[in-house]
Amino acid sequence: MIVVGAGPAGLACAITAADAGAHVLLLEKAADVGGALPYSGGHLSAAGSALQRAAGIADSLDAHFADIQRISRGTAREDLTRASLAEQPAVLDWLVGHGFQPDPATPRIVYGHEPYRTPRTVHAVDMPGGPAILAVLRRLLDAHRAAGRIDLRLGTAVRSLLTDGGRVVGVTLDDGLRLLDPAVVLATGGFGHSPELFAELEGAPLTTSASPTATGDGLLMARAIGAGLQGLGRYIPTFGGLPPVDGDLRVDWTHRPHLVAPERPPWEIYVDRHGRRWIAEDDPSIDHKERVLTGVDRMTFWMVFDARALRSSHPMVHGWTPAELDAACGRRRGVHRAADLATLAALAGIDATGLRDTVARYNAFVAAGRDDDFARAHLPAPVAEPPYYAIENHPVTLITFAGLDVDDRLRVRRADGTTIPGLYAIGEVIGSAAVNGNAFCSGMCLTPALAFGRLVARDLVRSA
Repeated sequence: MIVVGAGPAGLACAITAADAGAHVLLLEKAADVGGALPYSGGHLSAAGSALQRAAGIADSLDAHFADIQRISRGTAREDLTRASLAEQPAVLDWLVGHGFQPDPATPRIVYGHEPYRTPRTVHAVDMPGGPAILAVLRRLLDAHRAAGRIDLRLGTAVRSLLTDGGRVVGVTLDDGLRLLDPAVVLATGGFGHSPELFAELEGAPLTTSASPTATGDGLLMARAIGAGLQGLGRYIPTFGGLPPVDGDLRVDWTHRPHLVAPERPPWEIYVDRHGRRWIAEDDPSIDHKERVLTGVDRMTFWMVFDARALRSSHPMVHGWTPAELDAACGRRRGVHRAADLATLAALAGIDATGLRDTVARYNAFVAAGRDDDFARAHLPAPVAEPPYYAIENHPVTLITFAGLDVDDRLRVRRADGTTIPGLYAIGEVIGSAAVNGNAFCSGMCLTPALAFGRLVARDLVRSA
């Protein structure tokens, strides 16, 4: 078995196959294993795990599936989602059994995206939790390498898939070396660090939190031999992050604006580049905000507030005190301060007339105690005390939604729906829309990657 990509899906696949006695060739183009895990918050979700039972939480696979259908508005694939959900409790128990230490406050409900109705999200004691999961997988990997069951080759990029009579029979490396095997598993991740492919498939501006290795290699290789795609048109951004600096595509995730209204009732207003408000800032649904944001010009908006708001409602930005935010103005891209709104608009790149009129209209709503435009309920104070502030927010790509089309056994399918013998795909290369639909469902990126890796490994070992 050849597994291309040593991220969470590829590692789970290789380890599970080796557990069953198979020999695995694991190819990774980076200098180390992990893929997205070093950058991941490490959220896992499972209905019916031992952790839920210990906490007295009643849950079921059907309830988990119903939550996903509600959040995604019925856009996730039922066959793949149910297959993943059935394996996810075993994934979580497996990790815990091998030393993963969950935060004792979990399982819990997470509010960074549209929340589940039942506490089923788990993460490590220390956040971000991706490295904690990687530490467990690395120990298991190293044991199999020492025993000769996994041959890991780092710094090894795959150029193309080898075919014979329509069947995939191996891979060609960048140096021209051909490696043959009757089963190739693509676990190469998404394309959240490829502006060209992102523009083609998602049609949106790219500010990313993805690994620099997420350049769509597996998708491109499979598409070159006729593979079809799924999840097109399902893109949705994560709600807001500071613009990157120094030409980097990656968002500054440490200093991210605090935009979850139930956790910090907003004093600011959100405006687009024309200076217009576009939503009730205290809307409790992040999912609703993310969907409305897709219709905002360039999906970019500014938090606009005044000195009183900075004193009264914080943290405006995670990791910054009010004094640190003030000190960042004019020094950090996208963070601005001015004595008047016209100057603020010029610094931020907002239409000055639009901003002036919007602030005046909003302040009138505050005085009247009623927002006639968006029915915002939290109206604590007008935006009226200088200095004024503007924080620029870009849509953030956590995951890519489009990917290779697969059947319910993770076999890659051609555009006509027929399977390509010998070729499998797992993890983000199949597109996150497969099990998230047009939404973010807590734990439904990382946990399915691990689950599908395990399922494919067992399937291939059985059929060998």
